[in-house]
Amino acid sequence: MSLILNIDTALNTASVCLAKDEEILSLAFNDDQTDHAAWLHPAIAELLQKNGFSPNQLDAVAVSIGPGSYTGLRVGLSAAKGLCYALKIPLITIGTLKLMANVVKEDANSLICPMIDARRMEVFTAVYNKQLGEIIPAHALLLDETCFASLLATEKILFCGTGSKKLQPLVTHLNATFSGETSNASNLSALSIVNFRNNEFADLAYTEPLYIKEFYSPAHKA
Repeated sequence: MSLILNIDTALNTASVCLAKDEEILSLAFNDDQTDHAAWLHPAIAELLQKNGFSPNQLDAVAVSIGPGSYTGLRVGLSAAKGLCYALKIPLITIGTLKLMANVVKEDANSLICPMIDARRMEVFTAVYNKQLGEIIPAHALLLDETCFASLLATEKILFCGTGSKKLQPLVTHLNATFSGETSNASNLSALSIVNFRNNEFADLAYTEPLYIKEFYSPAHKA
């Protein structure tokens, strides 16, 4: 048996999920993005207590590694690292875009393109096949009418995620379809159990969030 705590704080809604093998035991959400840091540790403690487990019974902690909210990614990874270090258990990291693609893969005919809103007309995106093989790696993209034109000429693409809402009015190609499905920590568990069984663990000391772009904060005027 494997007991895995799954943490997803990459996007607006944070969630934590406790899973035993492939069974979801419990799931909790927080919709206030400004409160993720204060919410996370009490939510984890409550999740474990409610299901009759103590932290030292965990076999691994999995976390969505990004891209996403700078603050959210730091909060999630810091919590996951802290637990793994204290409990001497492995850390599992899953790309947020891959997580999003996994949610809709059964609805896709060919390719899957998850998108995270990065403000204005920019998104974080990648392209996967139905087996979640990476066709185009995660990157930042400014959206316009020509985006994905060459791929859409030969492939059907299912777009999903918050950023895809900005693309939908721009792309009218018949090979483009859109999904409103969202991901959470329960979906993370479907990927983390595979990594656990394959002993695919992250380096606890050196793993960093996948930001894609450097954080920029304009200087305040005096």
